[in-house]
Amino acid sequence: MADLHLPTTLMPLFGGLPRRVDVDAATVGDAIADLDRQWPGLRDRLCEPGPELRPHIHVYVDRERATLATPLDQGSRVDVIAAISGGAC
Repeated sequence: MADLHLPTTLMPLFGGLPRRVDVDAATVGDAIADLDRQWPGLRDRLCEPGPELRPHIHVYVDRERATLATPLDQGSRVDVIAAISGGAC
């Protein structure tokens, strides 16, 4: 099982979605697909229509930048981070 941490911005959009989830998946993409089965629409928030993450979504596996194809090991920590940008004041 990998220890997946999600951004708090997703919690209000998906009822019952916890901030931290244990996932049994071979890759980051498989983990996201598994979450999408439990919370339909979650994948659309994280991924482009196709095999890549949205530009403002960053995923790290054990502190290394990851893609959807990045493998997950038993006990891996996966951090999903939503980049925030702003304009001038």
